[in-house]
Amino acid sequence: MKRFIDVLRPHKTIPVTPWSAAHRWDLSLSRIAILVFGLFIFGFGDSLIIIAELGNAPWSVLAQGVATRTSISIGSATFLISCLVLLFWIPLREKPGFGTIANIVVIAIGIDVGIAFIETPESFIVKLLFVFTGIGLVGIGSALYITCALGPGPRDGWMTSLHRRSGIPVGRVRTAIEISVFLAGWALGGRIGLGTALFALLIGYAVAAGFGVVSRITNR
Repeated sequence: MKRFIDVLRPHKTIPVTPWSAAHRWDLSLSRIAILVFGLFIFGFGDSLIIIAELGNAPWSVLAQGVATRTSISIGSATFLISCLVLLFWIPLREKPGFGTIANIVVIAIGIDVGIAFIETPESFIVKLLFVFTGIGLVGIGSALYITCALGPGPRDGWMTSLHRRSGIPVGRVRTAIEISVFLAGWALGGRIGLGTALFALLIGYAVAAGFGVVSRITNR
């Protein structure tokens, strides 16, 4: 038990790994494979939270609201929202990397695959398990794709660019974006609830724990 807890001990920084790129277009087969795997399990984890029907993560609340209004899949809505956010990079002069483009495509696929093949359980306990598992997968998926250093996702790049351009603390920028997205998704009919609260409370730890797992696996 102690060993398991040690494995999940959070890491305070982003570890440099054997697969970390020198720049955003420093591509290799192994690095691309790790990036795609990390992004896919991120999307799959997000799908588990959606499937549980206990409330989505803020960006999935928005995606579900858009999907409901347009009769497209949540994955397709996620793809379109990511493309729209990427357009916001232009006035901020932020440049995408390979990982940015992969983020838009692969996460959307992961969400749709999970929703297509897994049904919503009837038991509340199993639904809750789906939420916790989903948060864990988003955490480790984030750690894998971020440590590839092939460019931030559209949302993260937008956040850091706004921070650099405005001088507003990054935490306040992220909070303002998340609240705006959450309210817009709610207004469009996206689902909120216990899962939304659990995601907000635990995602920071989940990502830090993911970095910890990666750093211990690579001895960094």
